[in-house]
Amino acid sequence: MSTDSRRRAAKLYYATRDGQSRHIAEHISRRLAASGIVATPQNLAAAPVSAAELAQASVVVLVAAVRYGRHLHEADRFLASYASLQSPPPLALASVNLTARKPAKATATGNGYLRKAIARHRLAPALAVAFAGRLDYPSYGWLDRQIIRFIMLLTRGPTDPSTCVEYTSWPAVDEFAARIAELPRGS
Repeated sequence: MSTDSRRRAAKLYYATRDGQSRHIAEHISRRLAASGIVATPQNLAAAPVSAAELAQASVVVLVAAVRYGRHLHEADRFLASYASLQSPPPLALASVNLTARKPAKATATGNGYLRKAIARHRLAPALAVAFAGRLDYPSYGWLDRQIIRFIMLLTRGPTDPSTCVEYTSWPAVDEFAARIAELPRGS
């Protein structure tokens, strides 16, 4: 298989509740396109992905949001399917959570959510990173706002219910996309 055809087989998926993981996946898609790699972001909530589809990819990218201490159900189901493959393609895994707003929590070893997901599914991702998401209290429902405020209180983050802050480091997302673009050449 030529390098060009392997690049075209890259698969990009995301799991989101508030849209930030979708924005990150779309950004990665544009960066990969600039490198000649077509990877259309696919929402895992829209349709589950089969293990057969994953097995045919040259590289698999997942951008998964964390909600209330766990990756979303569809991301967890996706990782279980990926982990079931006998010979899985390289995995680039990005966890989107507000604890990653602290630099020490933006790595696979420093981010508890990412570390636990990797361990729970016995993964060996080629790339694993955590990106901080967006905190947008006004857009949340009352219960979500209260729960997230409590979590932010515990992690010393902003609790003012009018707060809207984007913590995502777009240069870090660009770097992640550049590293993904190198994966097919090495596989």
